[in-house]
Amino acid sequence: MDAAAAGTATQTCYRHPNRATGVSCSNCARPICPDCMTPTSVGMRCPECAKQKTKVRTARTLQKDPRVTVGIIIVCVVLALGGGSLGFGGGGGGRLTADFALWGPGVADGEYWRLITGGFLHAGLLHILFNMYLLWILGQMLETTLGSGRFAALYVTALLWGSFGALLLTPDAHTVGASGAVFGLMGAAAVELRARGINPFQTDIGMLIIFNLGLSFVLSGISIGGHIGGLIGGALAGVALGYADRHRSRVLGYAACGALMVVAVIGSIVAASGSGFGA
Repeated sequence: MDAAAAGTATQTCYRHPNRATGVSCSNCARPICPDCMTPTSVGMRCPECAKQKTKVRTARTLQKDPRVTVGIIIVCVVLALGGGSLGFGGGGGGRLTADFALWGPGVADGEYWRLITGGFLHAGLLHILFNMYLLWILGQMLETTLGSGRFAALYVTALLWGSFGALLLTPDAHTVGASGAVFGLMGAAAVELRARGINPFQTDIGMLIIFNLGLSFVLSGISIGGHIGGLIGGALAGVALGYADRHRSRVLGYAACGALMVVAVIGSIVAASGSGFGA
C-alpha cells in the first residue's frame, strides 16, 4: 500500500509548528500532522496539494482504474435483473436465491459455491443500491492504491469471511448481499489509515463503520455475523497486504490472503455442519 514519505520524529507540521510528526505530504514533502492529512490514491497530501485538480500518475498508479470494482457491480446488477429482485421490498426470492444464496444446510451438503455466490445476490432495489454505492466509493479508493489483482484478493477474502461469520450465527438462514465484502473493504481502509498514523475513527471511514454496524443491530433481516465477519476478514487481509508491502513481496500478500480464505472456507463448512452459534 502506498504511504506518504516518512520524516524524522523531530519534524513539526508546517501548519502547526507545535505538533511533531513523522509523515510528509506525498506531493510536496512538507511535514504534516493528522489534522492536515488528506488520504489520496497516491498517499497523504497536505491541504494545498489535496486541492490540486491535476491527478499525479506514477508508474505504480498507471493502468489501475477500478476495473474489478466495476466488474463486481456489473455482475451484481445483471444477477439482480435476471433474478427479478429489483423491487423496493425485500423480495429476493426465486430460483437464483434458492440455488445460490448462502445457506448452511446446502453448504453442509457440498454446495460450496454458495460461500461465494451469495455475495453477488441481493434482496431488493434498496439493498443493491446501498451496497453498490459503498462498493463504488471504497473500491475506487482501494483498487487504485492496491492494484486490481490485490484488490480482488482482498475482496474475495472479505467475502468468504463474511460468509463464515453469517454461518456462525445464522447457519439456517438464506443470506444474500455484498455487505460482508463491503464491510471488509471498510476494515482494510481503516488498517491503511492506521498504518499512515491516522486514527480511522476520526475520519469518514471510521464513522462509516460505526454507522453501518449500528444499523446491523437496529434493522431486522440484517446478517450481523456477515458484517462482523467481513470486517474482520478485510482488516486481516489489509494487515497482510501492508506487511507484504513493507517487505517488498507481493507474493507474500497473495499467500497470506490465500491462507485467510482457506481458514474462512474451513470454518464455514464446520459452522454449516451444525456447530454455528445460531444452530
